Amino acid sequence: MEQLIIYLARALVDQPDQVSLRASDVEGARLYELKVAPEDVGKVIGRDGRTVGALRTLLGAAAQKQGQKVRLEIQDDRRQPLQAGTPTTTPPPEGQ
Repeated sequence: MEQLIIYLARALVDQPDQVSLRASDVEGARLYELKVAPEDVGKVIGRDGRTVGALRTLLGAAAQKQGQKVRLEIQDDRRQPLQAGTPTTTPPPEGQ
């Protein structure tokens, strides 16, 4: 399964040497976390998520044939993690 994901991801991106994959078991399924170069994230996700959706469909079919369950997540380092104590929304002005 890992080889399939890496092969497909490397075919999609401009920097195939930056493709890495981490696997772990979560909630009775195998979780694959795919990491690519920041400028290649959009290529792996695709317009409206169509590319990653197709990858997930292929992986699901291959996993089902082997009697497994899999999940694929794309790691996006472009997003800044929230820091502790940072509000996620702006509070309304006082007195309103």
